[in-house]
Amino acid sequence: MPRLDQLLSSLGYGSRKQVADIVKAGRVRSGDLILKKPDQKVEAADVTLDGAALEAPYGLLAMLHKPLGHVCTHSDGEGPTIYELLPAQWMARKPAVTSIGRLDKNTSGLILITDLGPLVHRYTSPKAEVEKIYEVTVDRELDPALIATFASGGVMLRGEEKPCLPAKLEITSPLTASLTLMEGRYHQVRRMFASQGWHVEKLHRSRFGDYTLGNLAPGEWQMLELPADPA
Repeated sequence: MPRLDQLLSSLGYGSRKQVADIVKAGRVRSGDLILKKPDQKVEAADVTLDGAALEAPYGLLAMLHKPLGHVCTHSDGEGPTIYELLPAQWMARKPAVTSIGRLDKNTSGLILITDLGPLVHRYTSPKAEVEKIYEVTVDRELDPALIATFASGGVMLRGEEKPCLPAKLEITSPLTASLTLMEGRYHQVRRMFASQGWHVEKLHRSRFGDYTLGNLAPGEWQMLELPADPA
């Protein structure tokens, strides 16, 4: 079991000194018992602060609807970041939250947010083959022959030595399609269409693994249950 001050600090409630002051003020309980020693061992699930359960004490997983114009980076200078849309306390967690599966500035859609390294690896490892669905709008009428081309597993991207894995393309209108991928190369959707002579005008990710956006509005986030085995 963790020390109380280490637990609260790791969840973003303040520095070790700040959370020690919180404890000494009698604001932290385990059940009906007021906890008075910052260094005492506790079970995270039993601890409350100001009467509320601790937020995601065993690790955080959330889904964000990334709007256009935001970047998936912690660095300044590239424009507004997705982390500005999230609670400030999450940035103070140790480790701080990060995104799973980046989207570029001109792409909207589903991003997973977590502070659990094993989850990042699970979903981004080249061997993971996590299903992702993208809604695509292109600059000219789509050719039905693209369905077989993308499904062939033979599409080559400029500068790469291995072809893309087979992908499922569903043409939904003359200029729109849904593309299902099992990998996540750099700007893959845009590059796949470009390799066949089409320019992607709009791009939106509607699904990532088992998760879909549903009615989640752009800029909004939603907490998710942790997988049974985050590792």
